[in-house]
Amino acid sequence: MTQQVKFSVCIPAYKSKYLEDCILSILNQSHHDWELVLLNDCSPEPVEAIVDRFDDPRIRYFKNETNVGAVDLVHNWNKCLDLARGEYIMIMGDDDLLDPKYLEEFSKLILAYPQVEVYHCRSKIIDDDGETVMLTPSCPTFESVYDSIWHRLRQLRSNYISDYVYRSDSLKARGGFYYLPLAWGSDDITAFIASAEKGIAHSNKPVFQYRDNRLSITSTGNDLEKMNANLGYAEWLKNFLTNTPSDPEAKIVHGHLASQQKHYMRQRKIFTMAKSMVSNPLQKSLLWLKHRERYGLTVQDIVLAMAKGIKMKASIRKV
Repeated sequence: MTQQVKFSVCIPAYKSKYLEDCILSILNQSHHDWELVLLNDCSPEPVEAIVDRFDDPRIRYFKNETNVGAVDLVHNWNKCLDLARGEYIMIMGDDDLLDPKYLEEFSKLILAYPQVEVYHCRSKIIDDDGETVMLTPSCPTFESVYDSIWHRLRQLRSNYISDYVYRSDSLKARGGFYYLPLAWGSDDITAFIASAEKGIAHSNKPVFQYRDNRLSITSTGNDLEKMNANLGYAEWLKNFLTNTPSDPEAKIVHGHLASQQKHYMRQRKIFTMAKSMVSNPLQKSLLWLKHRERYGLTVQDIVLAMAKGIKMKASIRKV
């Protein structure tokens, strides 16, 4: 019989550049009841050699026989979930960092809200050198799933998979992490599903550090897969909103979401195109014009996205 631990910190690893620092940030936790599940996604980089530098029985190392890749990243998340022994689980990028009090802060949050199935924290956004460049927005201490969806679709929230800690058995019972190509929106929908009945608890202490660098999936190509994910996101939202909540306040927000879901999904498509147009906007505009019928895009959508993409590029240069 395997002994359960409080937290499973899981790293599906492919890149090795920041992996040692990532592991060290876990080893330096003030809360000690954890395990590290490190899943090597059949990487050509020296992932295993880096793991071998650490002699800690809490580190459990596994390796895929074949590469799952970025498009099917959620499959790695769910393999980590299957391997995890922790009562609670979080998924971590191989180039990100935990604040020393990350697990301690989530322990406090769990004690304060023992009934919920998903917990969330504010994050620091760091650059390649580990310098903090921004914070993600603050959140209320507790909220319903409808408020979460509303604020996220209005782009008033910014979050990452490692912002979240889940109750493992509940996540498994609900089918694990929700699959979308490139995990583009999988963190959103997985959290929405987990908070649908009991809500979500937030900490405004920024105890996670997300590295915003050119190697991250959100910064790279696969533009059509991201748009495919948007279609899956829209389909999930449409199905979820067919059920009306009984709570009067939640019912108001639900009504707004139901009436405005097409607008919000259009904005999500425009944002996805804009991100792609940060590099080579003319070429990417031609790409979206070619596929506009497939994704329900208008010429106006593409023009708006190009303008947003140019603004994004200009702001990056200023930084």
